[in-house]
Order: sequence, then structure tokens, then C-alpha cells
Amino acid sequence: MTDKPSDKPPVANDEHLPNPQRRRLLGGMAIAGVGVALGGTGAAIAGGHVASVSASDSTHPLPDGALDALLREHIHTVVVLYAENRSFNNLFADFPGLEKPLSALKPDDYLQRDRNGDLLQTLPPIWQGLVPHKQVVNHRAYQIGEADITGLPNAPFALHTPDGEPLPHGLVTRDLIHAFYQNQLQINGGKNDCFVAWGDSGAMLMGHYGDSSVNLRLWRLAEQYTLCDNFFMGAFGGSFLNHQYLIAAQPPFYPNAKQSVAKARIAVTESGEATDHRLKLTDDSPASAMDGKAKFVTANMLTPDFWAVNTMGPPYSPSFKIDPHNPAFADTSNPATCPPQTHKHLGDMLSAKSVDWAWYGGAWQAALDGHGDGPLDNYPDEPNFQPHHQPFNYYVNLAPGSEARRQHLRDGGLGETAPGNRFLVDVAAGKLPPVTFYKPQGNLNMHAGSSDIEAGDRHLARMVDALQKSPQWPNMLVVITVDENGGWWDHVAPPKGDRWGPGTRIPAIVVSPFAKRGHVDHTIYDTGSIARFITRRFGLEKLPGLKMREEAMVAAGGPPPGDLTAALHFPTS
Repeated sequence: MTDKPSDKPPVANDEHLPNPQRRRLLGGMAIAGVGVALGGTGAAIAGGHVASVSASDSTHPLPDGALDALLREHIHTVVVLYAENRSFNNLFADFPGLEKPLSALKPDDYLQRDRNGDLLQTLPPIWQGLVPHKQVVNHRAYQIGEADITGLPNAPFALHTPDGEPLPHGLVTRDLIHAFYQNQLQINGGKNDCFVAWGDSGAMLMGHYGDSSVNLRLWRLAEQYTLCDNFFMGAFGGSFLNHQYLIAAQPPFYPNAKQSVAKARIAVTESGEATDHRLKLTDDSPASAMDGKAKFVTANMLTPDFWAVNTMGPPYSPSFKIDPHNPAFADTSNPATCPPQTHKHLGDMLSAKSVDWAWYGGAWQAALDGHGDGPLDNYPDEPNFQPHHQPFNYYVNLAPGSEARRQHLRDGGLGETAPGNRFLVDVAAGKLPPVTFYKPQGNLNMHAGSSDIEAGDRHLARMVDALQKSPQWPNMLVVITVDENGGWWDHVAPPKGDRWGPGTRIPAIVVSPFAKRGHVDHTIYDTGSIARFITRRFGLEKLPGLKMREEAMVAAGGPPPGDLTAALHFPTS
């Protein structure tokens, strides 16, 4: 896309300014033509005499009706950029203004315990190695094996090479286990002291990128807009379940699983109770995390009462295994194929109100054409398409051949520029639906094991830059977040909720002409807060799972999750 004159604040193009100068600029400027003051509540635009009001001003809170009217007036397009698998600590450990920065922790806040409850004397090796396969970054070759980093103290640490240099953001590390039962065992009732014990990567999960303030573009965006430092993944565990929570606030269900091909994937818990999160171990499971990862008797895709909580593929193409007789459908003989779902999702609620919406999946059409893994002549970038990251592809009312599928499930295209990235084509044309989700392809989403931080960070920054140049930007709200923690440790205790979550803390940034500038929002949020905002802005029926979470958190003595409005600042006449 070509640059053009703009009256927007210089967000993407002010990188040449030192941080203090950039902050002074952003703290005192106004957006021409929009009428938002960027100073504190009550600040006025020079010459315009238009005051601004914070949605969360505790001294003079806005009545709900007044705030709803401001949302309807000023927010016309909501865009969710949904990346992958990073805890808050992993990227933003000591961001200025955090409520609970990593550097302020005491040993009791981070010391890890073994499976028997004893404190670990040191961290285990990084099982399989931090960078198992040889890679070249900036003309230097890297391969960091299991024996290269050992004997680390029982504490969080900045990821580094064996010679002590910061780990380059362009390296793809090994992946870490991130699963429903393990995440609950790791959180250990809020102590967060069993991540090493129930992980599969030894010391690695205690690592964070210590140079994010220098190298991370998302850090720059967080400095300029609103960073949420109490935003938790909606569900315990992995990508599959958290994508489902994003759009439906509940897991999928597998009827009659005991009589199905998936019967061997039903979890076996220590007590036999369906709600027990303690999985039964095999007889040969290592007793200590120092000797290797825990082994469980089943693959535990399903709970004992048949809720799908760990990775299962969609019933429709693209999926893990395709029906050889009907390529539009998944192979139902595969135990990892989830049956079609019929419960309500956010798309249903939007359609009921005649609000258009779309999910743009990076490499969607390439995957439908059988090229999601590349590389081929027409698909040279190896997009690493991940079918379980396409949550709407699990629902009967969006099945192949339906008009709803054609309208709402769209190809995000390939790469980072238009026309290869078709999401960007609609961004530039100002044709995004009022509610838009964008899922980057697998090699651009920051997922450990398949993407690197640099590629995902650059990709998200380019998407934001394009959105800021879109005709829709003056009335847009963008949420940048990840689906889940990817197995990485975080020290902030998730609030007590319901059976499904919330899980570990993850980063989230609110980017908008109406986002508070240079602000860290300490409000309690979870992934469902995105749906709460959309529900409020467009006057939707609330999903049952959102109600259940709110009621559970209140019953546990805490506040219900917020709806992101505390991150906003509106003009008043």
C-alpha cells in the first residue's frame, strides 16, 4: 500500500523520535477531524473547546446509557487481530506502569515446585533444546541443544544464547505444551508455582524476551495506546479451546463419545470425577520434573463428560484429515475430528441483529486448495495453516455450501502485502464488516515451534499500519491479543471463575482513536471481554457462557470481567 497524507496521529511513522519526545507528542496532540483530546479527562482540543470523558472515570462515571450512546456514535468497526501463544511476561514483563512488574517480585512469587510439592533447587535442562534445529539469523547460525543451557537458578530469566547474548527474536524456538489439564495443574490454585512441574520443556517456560523494549513493535504500540495488564485467556489450555471461547464462550461437545472413534481420547482423572483436573499418570511417569515430562494414561482430548477441551479438528475442510470421498468434509473415522456444533456463537448473535461480520483466515483458500503447508510454486511461503485456529468452521450453520459460509468465512490470503493478503485489500477499500476477526497464517502468528517473534510482531505491526490508513480508521477499535499463553509462565494469579477458566495472563492492546494514550489498564479482563464489548456496542443477546463466567467470578468474591470500555476515552459536547 502506498503512503498518503493523513490527519491521523503519527503512530507508525514516529519511530525516529526518542521515547520521551514521542510520549510528549502523543500526550498532547489531538486527532483532527475526530475530536478526541488525548490529555486527561476534561482536556480540550486547541481551538475546538470539545471536552473528553473517560469511560472508567471513577470520580464521575458515565451512566451506562450515555456510554452506550458514545459507543454507537464513535465505534463503527471492531477488528480483532488474534495471534498465538505468549504469556504476558514472555513479551511485556517490565513494561512501564504495570501493576505487578516482574522485576518487583520476591522469591515466593516465582519459585517453582516439583510434582511432589518440594521446591526445585535449580531449573531442569531445556528438554529437546531451546533452538533444536539449525537456523540462520543476521548471517549467524544458531542451534541451541539440551546440554547448552543447564543449571539455571529457580527463577524467571531472560532468554539467551549459551554465550549469554539475548535470544534473537528471529529464531523459532521449540514449542511448549499448552493444554487444558496441564494449565490448571501449572496454575496450582493461583500460585503459578507448578509450571515447570507439569510442562514439557524444562526451564524454557520460565524465560521471557528481556529486550522487548528495544526490539518489539508491539511494545511501541502499547506505549502509544492502551496495554491491558490483567487480561487472562478465557479458557484453560490451548489454542483450540481458546478460539472456541473467543466466539462462543464454551467448549464444543461430543455426544456419545464413549461409543465413538474418540473413546480412547477421553481423559482419565485421578478421582474419576468429570470436573477433576488431576490427570491419572502412567506407572512409568517420571517422579520429578528434573527427569522429564509427566506421562498420562490418555491423550485427554475430551473430558469424562464429553466436552472437547484439547485440540480436535473441524468437521469441514480444511481439517486434519479430509474425507477421501467428499473433500468438503473432514474424515469422521479420524478420532481427532470434532463433530459439527449447533450451540450459539457470536456470529449468530450478530446476524440476529443484522450486523455483518467476517472471519479472515490467513491461507484459508490455500488450505482449501490443499496447499496450506506449502511450499509449492504458487504457495512459496509455507503458510503452515492450522485448521483448529478457524473456530467458525466447526458449526452446522456455516457448513460447506451454505450462503452464511460464503459471506462470513473469508480468505485472509497469503503474506503481508495486498493483493496477496486479501484482508488488506478490504482494509484499504474501507470494506471491512462492522465486526472483523483476522487470524494470521501459522508462520506469521508468533506461535513457538512454527513462527518466531520477529515475523509475527512485524506482521501485526503491518496490519495495524494498514488499518490506521483505512477509511474506516476514524471510527475503529482494534484489539491485538493472543489466544493463550502457549505454556509460558506468568506470575499473576488468574481470578477464580468457572470450570473452563480464566487461564493464564496474556497480553492485549487496545488500539483506536478513542483508546487512552500511553495507558496501562489494570481492569480484570478475559478473552470473553472481546465478545462483551461487541455485545454491548451492537446491542446483542449475551452468550450463555459469558453470563456463566460473570456469575462465577462474582460468586468467588471478585468482579466480573470488564468489557474493554475502561480503555476508552470519548469526546463530549
